[in-house]
Amino acid sequence: MDDASVSTLTRDPAVGGLTTGAVARLLGVAPTTLRSWDRRYGIGPASREGGRHRRWTAADIRLLECMCGLTNAGMPPAEAARAALAAASPEPSARPDEQQGRAGKPDSHAPGALPIGRARRECRGLARAAVRLDAQAMDELLAAAIERYGLLAAWESVMMPTLHAVGRKWETAGERYVEVEHLLSWHVSSALRRAASQRAPVAGSGVSLLACTPGESHTLALEALAAGLAQRGLPVRMFGAALPVEAMEEAVRRTGPAAVVLWAQSRSTASRALVTRVESIEWGVRGARRRPVVLVAGPGWAGQLPPGARHPSGLAEALDALAAISRR
Repeated sequence: MDDASVSTLTRDPAVGGLTTGAVARLLGVAPTTLRSWDRRYGIGPASREGGRHRRWTAADIRLLECMCGLTNAGMPPAEAARAALAAASPEPSARPDEQQGRAGKPDSHAPGALPIGRARRECRGLARAAVRLDAQAMDELLAAAIERYGLLAAWESVMMPTLHAVGRKWETAGERYVEVEHLLSWHVSSALRRAASQRAPVAGSGVSLLACTPGESHTLALEALAAGLAQRGLPVRMFGAALPVEAMEEAVRRTGPAAVVLWAQSRSTASRALVTRVESIEWGVRGARRRPVVLVAGPGWAGQLPPGARHPSGLAEALDALAAISRR
């Protein structure tokens, strides 16, 4: 986080700084961790509102950033706290620019830094929590993002950018960040499922069947779609990764879905023949046979769409299309 970001976040004279919860979201640290650092190591706000409520200033946040950077790099918390506090106490002869450098402000190339760019501060906080493998913080940040922005915006502006950033880091750092990507993906998936369980399906709506094409293992975008449908009260059957063709046909015949969504992340898993095959599946009594509406989703279909295929450009468009089909 640069100086301008810190200044913008803490310049409100009415509050005199950020609350512990706001700082936790910003840095990707559980609020309980911040309180523990304050109690155990003296890494806390310089002032308290009314003598009790913590209010974190720009200087406090820079100190926390230094602490987070050191712990991300593997330093034990007690040692990191001593180093951060020492760095925040510049030598008398140091110039202001040197003092700022010694405060340990992390740069974009420091260990654990992710290429988030200009994403929301919640996105940066989630990335930091993921690098630390902090499960509790990730759960809290994901739940807060969904509650604050709604599922659609949280997916597009917080979850997806952070997942992409971790993926880019993995590509440039070899196997070092595989564990970060796996843990973050698990917690994103868990957050989506919790959001999906909050509303029961509305009776009378057609079912949407969601599945990855055979050989395709990337499911998170489909899980976001499943959660979005569930939140609208629309029934959904999520079959996940790499559903075999024969199993897909059986699932369609048994559920009689209004729509089928086939996800392909790469061109190698997108199959026009599969779309034609699923579109031809019929069910119901003789004389009143029905077929599903098939939508293809994911970047793998780019440049090789079947004739007349529906290809939503994003989560919002897919939700609207499936809602319309389901309620026919």
